[in-house]
Amino acid sequence: MAWSCNTKVHLGGIFLSFFGWVSSCVVTFVPLWKNLNLDLNEMEIWTMGLWQVCVMQEEGTMECKSYESFLALPLDLRVSRILMFLSNGSGLLGFLISSCGLDCCKAWEEKTALKKQLTLCGGVIFGISGIMTLIPVSWLAYNTVNEFWDETVPEIVPRWEFGEAMFLGWFAGFFLVVGGLLIICSTCLKGTEMTTMPLAACREPTQVQGPLAMRHWSQHSHPKNADLVI
Repeated sequence: MAWSCNTKVHLGGIFLSFFGWVSSCVVTFVPLWKNLNLDLNEMEIWTMGLWQVCVMQEEGTMECKSYESFLALPLDLRVSRILMFLSNGSGLLGFLISSCGLDCCKAWEEKTALKKQLTLCGGVIFGISGIMTLIPVSWLAYNTVNEFWDETVPEIVPRWEFGEAMFLGWFAGFFLVVGGLLIICSTCLKGTEMTTMPLAACREPTQVQGPLAMRHWSQHSHPKNADLVI
């Protein structure tokens, strides 16, 4: 089956957004937002996430401890939890809505206006989901940089650094935003294709076939004075 240009762009946006949504869900729960290397004890590596703090021993064992109270957390961690939950939920909603707007989807096949609105709505939701992923990751990264270069803290005190989850969170937010923009652009391409199709149909010359064509040819093949005998 040959897919149109807007369908290919739509599918590409859905695949990018889906990958970003899965990455965002992973970032939400892994305790790898920050790393802490102790110079005094190199056998231990501390990692921190939104839900717990873990210690990895040199033998490969890991021990984690969850935060005791949500209200006792710093403001950035509390807001990050809420935004990441909203991002994951809106990403799933955007995937379902934008999938229903595909041309290859048989649901509401005759309602082209409704499918266009679903596609546009799904793209916007994906974009919002990406922004809600980028905000907490960038906020925690900004606080980590400020704490790392804080001159009031003695140099002997260990400092937190960026973890792997932060970089994955930036990629997830980027993919969600780009995928949402592609889905929105697919609706614009669909609108231009629908407007150019009638013009192409009007420009296409009509061909007369069968007995009517023969009659039309016979009437115009004889000259006007063919009945005059010289």
